This record gives sequence, C-alpha cells and structure tokens, in this order.
Amino acid sequence: MENCQATEITGLLQAWSHGERAALDELTPRVYDQLRRLAGHLMQNENPARTLQATALVHEAYLRLVDVTNVDWQHRAQFFTITARIMRRILLDTARARMAAKRGGQQARVNLDEIPEPQTGAGRDLLALDDALAALAAVDPRKAQVIELRFFGGLSVEETAAALNVSPETVMRDARGARAWLKRDLSTRASEN
Repeated sequence: MENCQATEITGLLQAWSHGERAALDELTPRVYDQLRRLAGHLMQNENPARTLQATALVHEAYLRLVDVTNVDWQHRAQFFTITARIMRRILLDTARARMAAKRGGQQARVNLDEIPEPQTGAGRDLLALDDALAALAAVDPRKAQVIELRFFGGLSVEETAAALNVSPETVMRDARGARAWLKRDLSTRASEN
C-alpha cells in the first residue's frame, strides 16, 4: 500500500515538474498529513510560546514550494527533502528575526545595564545546529545529507539509502558519524560563547 502511494506521489511530482498544474492540486491532499507530521517533528524543540504553528509552517512551505521552478522531481524522497529544507529555512528566518528583535531591532536605545542577560533558547539552538550542519556539509556532504533526509526530512533508513543511492548500512554508519561530529561541533561552539 505504501509503495503504491509512493509511486503515485512520484508520478504526480513528475507531472507537476512537467507543467501540469492539476497534478499539484491532486498531490497536495495526498502529502498534507505527512507535511504536518514533518512540521511537527521540526518544531518539537521550539518554544511552546512560539507564534508559528505547524499548520502555518506547512502553509508557508507550500507557498514557497509552488514558486519553486526548474526542479525535475525524481521521487518522493527528493520532494520531502526539499520541503524539509524549506521548512527549516522558515524556522531559521523566524529564529533570526526573534534574535534580532531581542537585540533591539527597530527599538529605541536603552541603557545596557538595565537589560537582563538573554537566555539561550530554541531559536539560538536552531541557528547553532544550522551552522554546525553547514560546517559538516563542507567536510562531508553525504553525512550532512543523511541528517537532512533522516532527521529533518523524516525519511526512513531505506528511503534515505534509496535517495542517496547507498546501502542502508552506509546510511546508519553516516548517521552515527554525523551525530558524533555535530555533537562535538555544537559543544565547541557552546564553550566558545
């Protein structure tokens, strides 16, 4: 059943990439629940008082996806990877805007002695993780792709292996190595701040 659905989604993606607008209209309800789960997964470490909700994240990502051109959709994994990247970018933009507002943004100047020390929050953590992931991509692009596909894209080991054209064992080994690398990098960044 799931393979049949994956094949249908892939067919709709390919039709959409060839300019069939109706394919996008048919695709949307088929992937909406998966996109909501993905958004929820990406937002699980966000501040509960956040203004951006999972539904709004899905809708914003959808609006950006519709504007994506020149993508030759090959398979479902590629779609969810790109969607996860778009959602991650939206969360990063939101976190950056929050951090800028905390630093003053367009606010009137005040005495720095009156400002309490900012607490580290999910926005700062997300920015640090994005920086660490970018550094990992510079050193080992496939390991960074594994993290994006598995943890941001919500793909299974098998789906990730198929998307990267490697074995499931390689995916698991890369994921372990990437997690260790990211943990070390994030720890170094935290000690420098």
